[in-house]
Amino acid sequence: MLTGRVNAPEIDTKYGWLNTSRAWSIKDLRGKIVLLDFWTFGCINCQHIVPDLRRLEEEYADVLVVIGVHSGKFDAEKQNETIAQAIRKFGVEHPVVNDADFKIWNQYGVRAWPTLVLINPNGKVIGQHAGEGVYQTVQPYIEQLKQEFKDELNYEPFRFHVEHRPGTALYYPSKLISDSEGNIYLADSGHNRILKLDQQGQVLETIGSGREGFENGSYTEASFYEPHGMALHDTILYVADAKNNTIRKVDLAQQQVSTAAGTGELGYYFMDDKMDEPVNPNSPWDLLILDGSMYVANAGNHQILRMDLATEQVYRFAGSGREALTDGPLRQAAFNQPSGLARNGHILYVADAEASAIRSVNTNTGMVLTLIGSGLFDFGDADGPVDEALLQHCMGVENIDSDVFIADTYNGKIKILDLSHKRVRTLTDGLSEPNDIIFLGGQLWVTSTNSHQLFKVDISTGEKEEVQVSFAEAERQS
Repeated sequence: MLTGRVNAPEIDTKYGWLNTSRAWSIKDLRGKIVLLDFWTFGCINCQHIVPDLRRLEEEYADVLVVIGVHSGKFDAEKQNETIAQAIRKFGVEHPVVNDADFKIWNQYGVRAWPTLVLINPNGKVIGQHAGEGVYQTVQPYIEQLKQEFKDELNYEPFRFHVEHRPGTALYYPSKLISDSEGNIYLADSGHNRILKLDQQGQVLETIGSGREGFENGSYTEASFYEPHGMALHDTILYVADAKNNTIRKVDLAQQQVSTAAGTGELGYYFMDDKMDEPVNPNSPWDLLILDGSMYVANAGNHQILRMDLATEQVYRFAGSGREALTDGPLRQAAFNQPSGLARNGHILYVADAEASAIRSVNTNTGMVLTLIGSGLFDFGDADGPVDEALLQHCMGVENIDSDVFIADTYNGKIKILDLSHKRVRTLTDGLSEPNDIIFLGGQLWVTSTNSHQLFKVDISTGEKEEVQVSFAEAERQS
């Protein structure tokens, strides 16, 4: 019997609620099976379970209420506006309470993101589950509760106010690259498509139907699920289709999309697992080609992968799979949700987001080093010598000579790491979660993801100019 012995602690906080028109209490939810989701929006593992939660909400719409408890790790994750952006970005359709001071987290004895707590219709805690694999773990208990409490359940579905998406040309744009002709490929991730732009912002081609999905075919038939990083190899555009856990392959000449690597399932491998054998990507976030290989920032399993471009097989390259800031040889080193890649010769630069760190990987010697950063919970906003500099969840990098340009995402800034002087300075600020940077035409091009904008930035002064994205050219050619 799932009667429970402990009364569920209250879930209201002074920081308020989002995605709903009112506050909620455990008493308000009596008669419902309640599932609390403790999350923080930058955590890739928290993002992984969104489809499982959505599936449970759809299957048990009459008896289940999911409540998001957002216990933010980073300072930028504690603000109502940034949480609201994440709610829209990930398609969350249930109420979310801002637990900025970890009051609810502590009352429920939570220790990790994500953690789910199941509460029966009488307001008693049944148990909690930390980590992924949510549907298979939780669904049997919900089914049992539905049977045991069938006479006490409230079968009238709750209707919540849901955050609506703005009608902007771009929707959460993320990564971008340029081709040999100076055109730009931009991952319009919230619209689940890739745009080819000229430098005036005219859309030349749209790759993908815009539907969230995993279909191959022509540009108008194919679908993606939150695409991010890209890489060009001759007439092939590779795409990190992050939430499908795949590398997609766009034949630019034939205008066809196929799947190069991955099945859609999350690939997990730790320590000595699956060394020197093909693996599936896990939330691939960025791509970079070097010497016949394509390197993959494999955010979901805290590693760098390598695709052999001749065979399109993907292998482990760097990282043990542990989430930690550990330097050393490739297989002993550890990363923290790597989300951006750049290169200088045989050196890869990695934006190691959850540790707010910039790492280097020497593909010749096989050594991983930390250039900025000291740990998973060491973050902030400070310029100066690299030993004192602080970033906050950086997700993009670009290299020009001895400078590494950093999309300091949660600080809303572009910073410059001067490798020759080992110092960090801010080039420009006022961006909204910048995700990526490229150098093109003597300027930096930057995605301001949460404001749905694309900017050009003067590399000397930091002055910003918005690039107005227009579909007029694409419409004329269609």
